Amino acid sequence: MQQQLIQRIVDEVRSKSTNNFLGRVFQLGPLAFALDIGIKGSYLYLGAEPSSPRFYLIQRRVKDLEKQSTSLSHFGQLVKAQLGGGRLVSCEKVANERIVRLTFQVDDELGIVYFRRLVAQLTGRAANLFILDELNRVCGALRAPKGPGQNRGEYYLPPPAQETHAREGPFAIRGSPSDFADDYFKNFDATRDFDQLVNNARSRLRKERSQINKLQANLQKDLADHGDPEAHKRIGDLLLANVSTAVREGSKARIRDFYSADTPKIEVEVDENTSLQEAAADRFRKYTKAKRAQEQISERLKSLDGEISALAQRERELAQILEGRDETALANFDKSTSTLQPGRGKAKHAVMIPGVRRYLSTDGYEILVGRAARDNDNLTFRIARPNDLWLHAGDYPGSHVVVRNPTRKEIPHRTIIEAAQLAGRFSQASDDAKVVVHYVERKFLSKPKRAEPGIVRMSRFRSITVEPKESVSRV
Repeated sequence: MQQQLIQRIVDEVRSKSTNNFLGRVFQLGPLAFALDIGIKGSYLYLGAEPSSPRFYLIQRRVKDLEKQSTSLSHFGQLVKAQLGGGRLVSCEKVANERIVRLTFQVDDELGIVYFRRLVAQLTGRAANLFILDELNRVCGALRAPKGPGQNRGEYYLPPPAQETHAREGPFAIRGSPSDFADDYFKNFDATRDFDQLVNNARSRLRKERSQINKLQANLQKDLADHGDPEAHKRIGDLLLANVSTAVREGSKARIRDFYSADTPKIEVEVDENTSLQEAAADRFRKYTKAKRAQEQISERLKSLDGEISALAQRERELAQILEGRDETALANFDKSTSTLQPGRGKAKHAVMIPGVRRYLSTDGYEILVGRAARDNDNLTFRIARPNDLWLHAGDYPGSHVVVRNPTRKEIPHRTIIEAAQLAGRFSQASDDAKVVVHYVERKFLSKPKRAEPGIVRMSRFRSITVEPKESVSRV
């Protein structure tokens, strides 16, 4: 606030409220108060927010203030206790400072008269509210004070002058200076809130884009790691065709490439303890796995391309909303659903389940981790679906872990590893370097009769050895 405006408001408050009594105290925020100083329909607004310190009269209905107010903070209670019922005897602005002093005369229950001052320090980063005694010693402060003359028991001193402030120029005020300030700060708050909502929306979109890009990169890496399925099949066929003619030297096998026109000899990596027939069978297994992965990953990458397009459209919409300052459109934008697919966004927006920790795997699968024994029972036998993957540390008490599988497709191996690491982390083997974790689809579990909570029977399972840790993000 400019000093000229502060002085005008001080004059207005003095003319309307001198010798009035301090009534109710409303706390309108962590750093804001409205004081009843005996002006019908008006209240003195005091704010110590560093970005916008405030001092002016506001016209509000009591029921609106009651609805907006919160419980009094320690400082608010101090104002009520030390100034409540006091008579405002002076309101003055400190010369060349953005500081206002309100002096109250208070009569206690024994008829003893004493004076207290409420100081509004409207000085940017040092903005604060103080209560001073008759000797101008600090009795209390709204914000944690800094610097000499600002701490409890010290004689009050204004903060050091800010030499960087630009010189204030004159400006026109029509009507009440408090009305002018109230209108200004209403627009200021609306602009600030609008910009904050836009920034929040932009941050959410940026996070979604980052997640999609990360998943896209991981899927492309998985695709590359599986290799070319046709290449695997080709090597498998050639190994079988060269069973009787191949020349083996350690881990190398020299075979003739019958797929090429001049049938050259090529070298193929083959474990020296493995026969060519076994190596060919391994190649055919890799062919089948790579072909299946190629189909599934290509489908998911195509889906991600659609999500990226939708996300780009939402970013353009947000830019248009910002340009037009359209509050209605921004409210509708915030209510709109995320571009994330249900399978990946579910972990973020699903209803919280008591006794369950939630994680999101690198591949976008929701991972649920039980806490106590009864939570484990509830997770396994009430929440998990038949095709969800269930994991538990082998031979150690620990949490039940469930990987949601709404599509019923094969869960990526990386997600299984991440879920197994969580199962190890939340077990009594959490301090071990390695832990064996059993995993199986939920439909292969049953509950023994009269068994304690958390006890299950597995009709089949597989095992994996991992390092116990939390390697994925919790949601």
